[in-house]
Amino acid sequence: MSAVNPFQPPRAEVSDVLPRGQGFAEPKVWSAKGRIGRLRYLAYLMGAYLVFLLAMAVAGGLGAALGATGEAGGLITVFMVLGMIPFMVLSIMTAIQRCHDLGWSGWIVLLSFVPFVNIFVMLAWVFKAGDAGSNKFGQPPTPNTRGVKWLALTFPVIMLIGILAAIAIPQYAQYQQRAQSLQVAPPVGNTP
Repeated sequence: MSAVNPFQPPRAEVSDVLPRGQGFAEPKVWSAKGRIGRLRYLAYLMGAYLVFLLAMAVAGGLGAALGATGEAGGLITVFMVLGMIPFMVLSIMTAIQRCHDLGWSGWIVLLSFVPFVNIFVMLAWVFKAGDAGSNKFGQPPTPNTRGVKWLALTFPVIMLIGILAAIAIPQYAQYQQRAQSLQVAPPVGNTP
């Protein structure tokens, strides 16, 4: 008689997905260490952008309410500049972590300040897949949550709205100019 139970669930090694002993690393938002994937990179940037946009809207509203002249205008400007600093720091930190996910040094971020080269670097950050397993910068990032996916989805939506606005607004302005130039004044003296 066989000692193998026919009702025992099958067992298999799944080493092709992740090597044994390898896990995931939790992403760190305000750190230059670690790795983040493409969607999380876009989600963090969009989240920071939306918070920055809200802060600038509040500052603009305060400026309009206070008249934004003299000292009030200077304070609003200082507030806007101070609001931009955390946004820029977060953008650089996430870009460094994205470079780490690709197996690149964080110093590649400096190429994002070089005109024309920055286009290729940023396209790589958005479209190139990161290393599947561990690399010299750590373990792969955790799988994306539903919130990260939804926040990352706002990036192409905002880009599409911006592109459509960039096309539609000048066309509408031209349409208004043509319509005003074609308006004919009624003749003077011929009123029924």
